[in-house]
Amino acid sequence: MSRDVRQISAAVLELLLPHRRATDTATPATVDDFPEQLRQIGEVAEQGDPIVFTLPGFPCKSPSPDKVLGHLPDEGERLSLTFLDDLCRAVGEVYEPGARMEICSDGHIFGDLIRVPDPQIDAYSDELTAVIRREGLTHLSVFDLRDVLGDLPYDEKRARVHAAHAPTVEELRAEVKSDDHARALYCGITRFLTEDTVDFTGTKSALQRECRQRAYGVIQRSRAWGDLIAQHHPRTVRLSIHPQPRGAAKFGIRLLDAPDAWTTPWHSAALHRLDGSWQLMRRADAERQGTLVLRDGRPSHFEAS
Repeated sequence: MSRDVRQISAAVLELLLPHRRATDTATPATVDDFPEQLRQIGEVAEQGDPIVFTLPGFPCKSPSPDKVLGHLPDEGERLSLTFLDDLCRAVGEVYEPGARMEICSDGHIFGDLIRVPDPQIDAYSDELTAVIRREGLTHLSVFDLRDVLGDLPYDEKRARVHAAHAPTVEELRAEVKSDDHARALYCGITRFLTEDTVDFTGTKSALQRECRQRAYGVIQRSRAWGDLIAQHHPRTVRLSIHPQPRGAAKFGIRLLDAPDAWTTPWHSAALHRLDGSWQLMRRADAERQGTLVLRDGRPSHFEAS
């Protein structure tokens, strides 16, 4: 890697560092902690091509009414998408070919496991595209399972992707036992599934057992989706909405301020604080702190009072 390319790669990574989503924040991270991202950016910069970021996420809204305002994107998604577009624009200021981002909406990959109907996932993904168009977010586009397997039934799409790309449960169990990051991811997904299950009639312990099983399925499908994204979008910088350790293949990106490193716009509502800043939190908590605001006739966010 030439000195110029190294400088460009470092400058782009410097733009990402303030927004890093991580749990190892005791000491400040530097660009040298992320050789994989420096390599990914450098390979593209050497060719003088635009940098392409891929971000799996923006799947669908949580089914829990205690967390979210409805099943469509709201102010949390709009602010997050605007932030990502601004980030790509900032890259263009340090690297002339610029950058764009593929929002790899992954709801259909595990919709059956998180128990969100496929038509709701379609509506969520379509509204993401509509928000991008309305807001003029020209650096962003949405990619989902429909772009890969067209109009096949969703159960068949999921089965095909799982069979071709998913690791085994046994492999994942071994990772969870031996790797702290894998264990944190498994525990985080189990917690979300437990919180988001609204129709379970059994005991709390039975729900936890079921969610632990489903968590492995979600991780299997997420890994499969990642492999599929890599096939369709080679030579990209891989981002993640999950916390990532230094040196990981993906760079964890934080979209908006939130109480913990796991909160996302699709598991929360946005509160506009009195100082003008925004914070993501459970809908039930935001309701206690603010007043509901509608946008185009739909619940959008809360204004602190």
